[in-house]
Amino acid sequence: MQVELRILKYFLTVAREENITRAANLLHVTQPTLSRQLMQLEDELGVKLFCRSKHRITLTDEGLLLKRRAQEITELAERTTREVSRSSENLMGEIAIGCAEASSISVLAGLMNYFRQKYPLVHYTLYSGIADDIKERIENGLLDIAFLTEPVDISKYGFVRLPHKEEWGVLIRKDSPLAEKQAVMPQDLLGIPLLMPKRDLVKNELASWFGSLNDRMDFAVNYTMLMNAAVMVHSGFGAALCLNMGTDFYGDLRFVPLAPPLATGCVLAWEKRASGRHRQWRSLSARRIHTFWAFPAIKYRY
Repeated sequence: MQVELRILKYFLTVAREENITRAANLLHVTQPTLSRQLMQLEDELGVKLFCRSKHRITLTDEGLLLKRRAQEITELAERTTREVSRSSENLMGEIAIGCAEASSISVLAGLMNYFRQKYPLVHYTLYSGIADDIKERIENGLLDIAFLTEPVDISKYGFVRLPHKEEWGVLIRKDSPLAEKQAVMPQDLLGIPLLMPKRDLVKNELASWFGSLNDRMDFAVNYTMLMNAAVMVHSGFGAALCLNMGTDFYGDLRFVPLAPPLATGCVLAWEKRASGRHRQWRSLSARRIHTFWAFPAIKYRY
């Protein structure tokens, strides 16, 4: 069974608008034509994609799954069309970069600025997320380069390891008793609702830090984006275990490091097969990092 790209775009428009008439107007097709195409799509897939009511249309669980995959497919198709239509004589086009949350993002910003000075026709798309999501998007062809925090499995990728280490700690309100401490120990967090990063590999590292107290901790929330966790802490919801993003990031919250200290590294990673501008990017990135830090032990693999 093959589903045309045009039909996937029809489906995504209806899913977004939640209304057949509005979607048909946007797509410049008649309402009966659009309805017929959607029913044919459901017949071909053998599942019900929509819950239809008098005033709106919503997605079933199967429809939500198709929406995610359809977005990936259409985005990849659009990127491919843009890239093949451009001249290969000049370095131009888009580099899509997946970014984890870490203070070393400033290094990536510097590399992007350096690269754009040499190749002004190249532009960027930044996608923020956790390492697991970013790696999936790289493998699906939706991202070209990943800025990732460790621990992360990068055995399938070429990568540059950044020499700067990221510091773990807790994010708390300034009126919290913990805010007076120079560092926080595992026993200090007993009885406090904790917001934890969602990634399993990170949880394992933090579990090792908590040691025998891990099972007694109140792990109340799993988060993917620190900004959301910071809002919850600001509202009085416990403390967030996170990396130190720098004082400007937190506003009226305070970051207190862990004791014993816990640190992690960051990597720039990419698929080993890459187009011309991506090979140029990774080569220039590695040289730029070497020059900036004069760091001879930086790991650089293909």
